[in-house]
Amino acid sequence: MGELPGEEIRNRAVLVKKEEMGVFGIRPEDRPASLLVDYGIVNIDKPKGPTSHQVADYVKRILSLNKAGHSGTLDPGVTGVIPVAIGRATRIVQALLPAGKEYIALMHIHKPVDEEKVRKTFGEMTGKISQLPPIKSAVKRQLRQRKIHYVEVLEINGQEVLFRIGCEAGTYIRKYIHDFGQKIGCGAHMQELRRTRVGSFDESSLATLQDLADAYYYLNEEHKEEKIRKVVLPVEKAVELMPKVWVSDSAVSSLLHGADLKVPGIVKIHEHIGPEQQVAIMTLKDEVIGLGIAKMSSDEIMKSEKGLAVDLKSVLYQAK
Repeated sequence: MGELPGEEIRNRAVLVKKEEMGVFGIRPEDRPASLLVDYGIVNIDKPKGPTSHQVADYVKRILSLNKAGHSGTLDPGVTGVIPVAIGRATRIVQALLPAGKEYIALMHIHKPVDEEKVRKTFGEMTGKISQLPPIKSAVKRQLRQRKIHYVEVLEINGQEVLFRIGCEAGTYIRKYIHDFGQKIGCGAHMQELRRTRVGSFDESSLATLQDLADAYYYLNEEHKEEKIRKVVLPVEKAVELMPKVWVSDSAVSSLLHGADLKVPGIVKIHEHIGPEQQVAIMTLKDEVIGLGIAKMSSDEIMKSEKGLAVDLKSVLYQAK
C-alpha cells in the first residue's frame, strides 16, 4: 500500500529542548466518556444514498448535539470513510480538509484494451496531473493541478479494472477515470467508488450510524462506556499525521488566550519542521491545544533561546 503525505511523521524523531513533566490537562485516552461525546470524532462508514451533510446531521441527532461537521464531501452514491467531528470538536475539521485521500474504484473501459497498456496509462497518470473539475462541483471550474501519490491495480477482468488510488485533497476520481478513458483512446467510466482513507483515518476505525446509536444507548441507559470509546475517537486523531510542538504547562494559558508561541515555551518538537509549515501545538499530556504556522525550523528552535516559534492560527482545546 502506498503512503499519503504525513505518514512519515510516525517515524520522525522528537527533539527534546528541555526536560519537563506535564501536570496540566488529561491524556486523551483518559477523558470521561461524557466529554468524549461532545469533543471527539466518529469515523463513519458512509452508506450509499445520503449526502455527506446528511450523514453529519444524523450523527448530530443520534448524539443529541448542536454541532457536527464532516471532513470533505462524498457524492451520495459513494461509500466509505467520512470522519465527523462532533460537538465542540468541529473546529478540527479544517485540519482534515486538506488531508490526503485514498479510494478503491471500479472502472469500466469501453473497449477491450491490452492489460500492459492499462498499467502503463496508470503510470503516466501518477504524480502531478491537470484536472478540470466536473460541471457539477463545489469549486470554480478551471484547470488545476492535483497530485496522485500512488495507484495500485488490484484486479483486471476484461474491461473491468479495480484499483486503489491515493491522491491530494480535491481530486475528482470520476473525472480521473474519464480522463483515463480519453488518454487510453476508447473512453471509460466509473462504476463504483469507496473512500478508504482520509489522512490518519482508515477502515480500521470505521463505525456505522447504527453502531453509533447502539453505543450511545449503552452509555446513557446502561452506563457502559466500552462501546462509545470504540466508536468515538479523541479529537487528537485528526492531527496524528501533522508535525507537532509540545509546550510547557506555563505556556498553555497564554496560548488559550490567543498568544503566539515563543521559543521559551517549547519543551520538545518533531525534527524536520520548516518555516511556514502547519504544526499542531500539544500539551505534555498529548492534548491538542491548537494549530499554527511555524516561523522557525526545528533546528533554529533547538538552538535559540528566544523569538517567535509558531504563529497561532486556531485554538482547539476545550476547558474541562
